[in-house]
Amino acid sequence: MLSCKPVDTHISTSKATIMPDPLFSDATTCFRQIMGALQYLTFTRLNICFAVNRVCQFMHAPTNSHWAAAKRILHYLRGTASHGLHITRSSSFALHGFTDADWAGSVEDRKSTGGYLVFFGQTSISWKSGKQRIVAHSSTEVEYKAFANGTAEVIWLQYLLTDLQIPSASAPIIWCDNLGATYLSANPVFHARTKHVEVDYHFV
Repeated sequence: MLSCKPVDTHISTSKATIMPDPLFSDATTCFRQIMGALQYLTFTRLNICFAVNRVCQFMHAPTNSHWAAAKRILHYLRGTASHGLHITRSSSFALHGFTDADWAGSVEDRKSTGGYLVFFGQTSISWKSGKQRIVAHSSTEVEYKAFANGTAEVIWLQYLLTDLQIPSASAPIIWCDNLGATYLSANPVFHARTKHVEVDYHFV
């Protein structure tokens, strides 16, 4: 794949459908080893986290279409080999995070995928993309779960920075693009209508 044709996106933007597809013949030697290497690569290439997570969900029984999706990631990496993390010096010691999630994005089980990205000053230092464990009834619930996961990561990083004797000048800010989740975190009145997210509400 060193001389493969590069592509602009790491995952297909078309809607996936559940179709009968034969199992990939070389699952252990080829597929699983490549996906293991791609998982390792996500330590420095956070832009492929979602795609790698998506394909790794089928490690137990990959099909030919999953192999095609794995190869697409390699095509993308071929064209973006010069991309990487930019670690910038900054006078700010502020933590801020971004959270997001889709709603019932998986056509196989209708579970949602959520993720977060945390910055220290202007440098991204922590990120995650993963499928949520439950099937959510609303987009607010999905976004709020991702919100809670991002909050947990920011709190852990605060403790780590305190141990390293790095002062925190201000409270961390976590950004969320869902109005329902934002209102829920700011106004306890909404909490009565969403008892199924009680733990996450109190945590945030």
